[in-house]
Amino acid sequence: MKKLTLALVAAMSLSSAHAADYIIDSKGAHASVNFKIQHLGYSWLTGRFNDFKGTFSYDENNPAAASVSVTIDTDSIDSNHSERDKHLRGDDFLNADDFPEAKFVSTKVADKGNGMLDIMGNLTLHGVTKPLTIEAKKIGEGSDPWGGYRAGFSGTTTIALKDYGIDYDLGPASQTVELSLHVEGVKQ
Repeated sequence: MKKLTLALVAAMSLSSAHAADYIIDSKGAHASVNFKIQHLGYSWLTGRFNDFKGTFSYDENNPAAASVSVTIDTDSIDSNHSERDKHLRGDDFLNADDFPEAKFVSTKVADKGNGMLDIMGNLTLHGVTKPLTIEAKKIGEGSDPWGGYRAGFSGTTTIALKDYGIDYDLGPASQTVELSLHVEGVKQ
């Protein structure tokens, strides 16, 4: 019985030994939160959020146990046009003065195999929290040249502006925003 108990303790130790916590490397510009939305149905308007931070936990032997938390500074929106960015920060869209942060916190991760994951969680934007799913893919992981260890993922999701109380009329082709996320984390 004693040997069985020791074997179980050892197995539990080994299974958790692979789990790792990472800080998203947004300071080193190895991560990005990008968006695109149709402009009147004629073209795509693209941009990004320049300031965000986050963490994730990942175990390649148990991807379903992963977790993610990301906070975005809404005032950092950058569509490469200062007047448009001012409008996007204002009351018609993000209302960055009243809602300075958007936040995503995962609630569940589904392992779809071959490095593909569905990351389910809650997005809080413009004072509204709604569930969403990010379709993600593991890009890779390994040692970096500075003695650290990194893991990277990309993901996409689409949100409807009206779901988050943003009802500025941009026309029927511009009701949803596509988000693409590229994340590289440094193991802690």
